[in-house]
Amino acid sequence: MNTVNSESIAVKKMQTYIQKHLQVPLTAGDVAKAAGYSQYHAARLFKKEVGLSPFEYIRRERLLASAYALRKHKPKVFDIALDYVFDSHEGSTRSFSNAFGIAPKKYADYPIPNGWLIPYHYLNRQKTKTEELIMNNVIFTQIVERPARKLILRRSKTAAHYDEYVDEVECGAKNASIPWDILCEIKEALYEPVGLWLPENMRPKGTGIYAHGVEVPLDYSGQIPEEFDVIELPPCKLLVFQGEPYDDEYYENAIGACMGQIKKFNPEVYGYQYADELAPKMQLGPQGWRGYIEMRPIQEMK
Repeated sequence: MNTVNSESIAVKKMQTYIQKHLQVPLTAGDVAKAAGYSQYHAARLFKKEVGLSPFEYIRRERLLASAYALRKHKPKVFDIALDYVFDSHEGSTRSFSNAFGIAPKKYADYPIPNGWLIPYHYLNRQKTKTEELIMNNVIFTQIVERPARKLILRRSKTAAHYDEYVDEVECGAKNASIPWDILCEIKEALYEPVGLWLPENMRPKGTGIYAHGVEVPLDYSGQIPEEFDVIELPPCKLLVFQGEPYDDEYYENAIGACMGQIKKFNPEVYGYQYADELAPKMQLGPQGWRGYIEMRPIQEMK
């Protein structure tokens, strides 16, 4: 048996082992043992063959399995969190919402799988070369409703984009910015932290366009971190753009290509127009497995 075939068989063994053990704790050592390789070699082969690390693959398959269980069996979200080894009910809900753009309870009540940011069949796609994904520039779009809420943000002095912002406020422990690390600790957050391009009506004189922030309930009365601001945002619709998943090695090209496609998008074709005065344009933290995600406020054309 040649080396290529033996390596492919080893990866198949790892995938089979993972599928059979989605509902129990898994370690890198467990997965590697199923293939008969060292942890390092097994992880390298898996990423080469599948395009995801074993950890990323396990996370994805658990999310897909939990979605299937919610639709078919309609168990409680809390039970799903226990069944698929999520750290907590809150962690399960947040992970599901971040991956699919819809809360698990709401998804379970939908008669058809609308509202997913990444369709089920797409997540189950065969391995595709990153270069092809970037070249195709496929963009998924979706409109979501946001309630009235508050935005906690750390402004910049002059930054117009992410790199300038991080240079100004310094890089944090989680390889983003120091403000980002602080925002991740706000337990009352409605969604995950985001990068922001602030419209003129939300930008005091002497501050930059770009910032990092997180949305919290309108009645939020918790502590505001030092050097952070709070602004209220009205209810609005957000147009969500999501690009192809990409290999983190090529993230700059993938994100750049996706942003280029977003700039060309004309919402007026669908009866909407951008309404930048209602909310900042937002970008979610880059994660290759789900693709680049950007959101911009819109309203129906009169």
